[in-house]
Amino acid sequence: MKSMVTISRDTPCYYITAVCKDRLPVFRTAPLKELACRAFDEARTSGGFLLFAYVIMPDHIHVITDGARKASQTLRYLKGISAHRVIEYLKERGYQSSLDKLRHEERERRYRYSLWETESNVFSLTSERIFMQKVNYIHANPVRAGLVEDQFDYRWSSARIWARRRWEDEPLEVDIDKIVWRSR
Repeated sequence: MKSMVTISRDTPCYYITAVCKDRLPVFRTAPLKELACRAFDEARTSGGFLLFAYVIMPDHIHVITDGARKASQTLRYLKGISAHRVIEYLKERGYQSSLDKLRHEERERRYRYSLWETESNVFSLTSERIFMQKVNYIHANPVRAGLVEDQFDYRWSSARIWARRRWEDEPLEVDIDKIVWRSR
């Protein structure tokens, strides 16, 4: 894993949006958001990439990662591990109606459920200015959606870490201290 990252055309970061299948509000409960945070941390470790910002909304996620891997590989780790963990969680607890909403025709490797839409939005961030615009957009998302009045009150976001107002029990750490800022 890279130790430090400079945001530039030569070393872009990725702004990724992934949407739940049929925009189902899969992440509306705290246990599923917590599970997603653990899955993203596992994906980051397994995939060898850095995670700079995130928000988990009820029916989608936004993350910013480094460019250590191709975007498609990073997505495979993020979406694959989180989908596996969420589907197993639903099976173990007998949430059949939720599983039925995620069901599809059996595919290769006998997959019967899909947590995520197949398409994801990936945008390369090649400047610090655009990078920070996306960080601010991510952190304001829960306010725009009416989930909280103040972005720092939304537990499932990196907003507090960026503002150096971290809680002792942050659900997911981010790697902002591994960014080498050129314009500061």
